[in-house]
Amino acid sequence: MIHNKKEFTGGLVLIVAFFIVLIAMFQPLFDGHNAMGYLDNLYNSISKGSAYYVDNLKEEAKTVSGYQVNVTMKMESETQAADSVALITTAGATASAQGKELTVSGDYLAILSASLEDADKMYHNDGAALKAKYPIYESKDDRQALYNWNKILSGLDKGLTEQEAFAEAKVAFNINAKVVETAYNYYSIVPEQIRDKAGIVIFSLVFYVFYTMWYGFGILFMFEGWGLKISGH
Repeated sequence: MIHNKKEFTGGLVLIVAFFIVLIAMFQPLFDGHNAMGYLDNLYNSISKGSAYYVDNLKEEAKTVSGYQVNVTMKMESETQAADSVALITTAGATASAQGKELTVSGDYLAILSASLEDADKMYHNDGAALKAKYPIYESKDDRQALYNWNKILSGLDKGLTEQEAFAEAKVAFNINAKVVETAYNYYSIVPEQIRDKAGIVIFSLVFYVFYTMWYGFGILFMFEGWGLKISGH
């Protein structure tokens, strides 16, 4: 038996309205996406917009100017090792592949600068530019060249660390972590600055809090109207 019909009805209306809004949020009403998909894309775009470190790493790379590198690394496959040669030789350095092993030697700054240049293009979703630059990648996935750069930089980091060239190894690590991996992971996402989307961001956060409370008060009013109460006795 309902203890307070008015309170119970108010709670029921809140819950029904809550689920109507929930169903609406799962409809493709936001540029062809549902609310969750739209906000996921929005926050990915904002996250990408705040993760641009190319200029900073270009300055850091200059600290190894004049350094000559000579490292042999193991790649994931013979194909990857062979394809990676093009990345190094186009940068003006020397590379050779023997099975899965890739040997890289030459101007370290030139190699790092080439990886930064390619990552910058991919950050701006210009995969076609890399395919034009490296014909061997024309029939491959847009991100393959950048994936190979990731393995090359990892190999340089490891090889230089083993040679106790710790400062030089750190530069390769930083470029890989902050630029190459970022460009790879965010490829095809359009970067946005949070200041340009401040209105929708604030609205989404406020709505999330409001919507959660909406459900909670609906349940509370229904239970209290039904006569269910928490008692310490």
